[in-house]
Amino acid sequence: MSEQDAVSADAKAMMQFQARRKSVGIAYLLWFFLGSLGIHRFYAGQTGTGVAMLVLFVLSTILLVVGVGLVGLFVLGIWLFVDIFLIPGMVERYNGDLLSSVS
Repeated sequence: MSEQDAVSADAKAMMQFQARRKSVGIAYLLWFFLGSLGIHRFYAGQTGTGVAMLVLFVLSTILLVVGVGLVGLFVLGIWLFVDIFLIPGMVERYNGDLLSSVS
């Protein structure tokens, strides 16, 4: 492999990283507008907990009819508050994993 091929491979890897990396600002916007559905977690690569938040929201909304859903929505509210502080780490971890996979 020549030096020019190595440089172009590094440039290609960096371009792939830049195209696929996630933004903390976008994650916060998703948290603000669609946080109760867990969309910010899907965006940050936390699919399992995103599904858990989505299921908790749907079940709690359905169970509001009998009053039990308030407990689930309370738990979801605490989870959303904690996520305010966790989002930068989630996005940084996603970007770090992405960088190691493209290089």
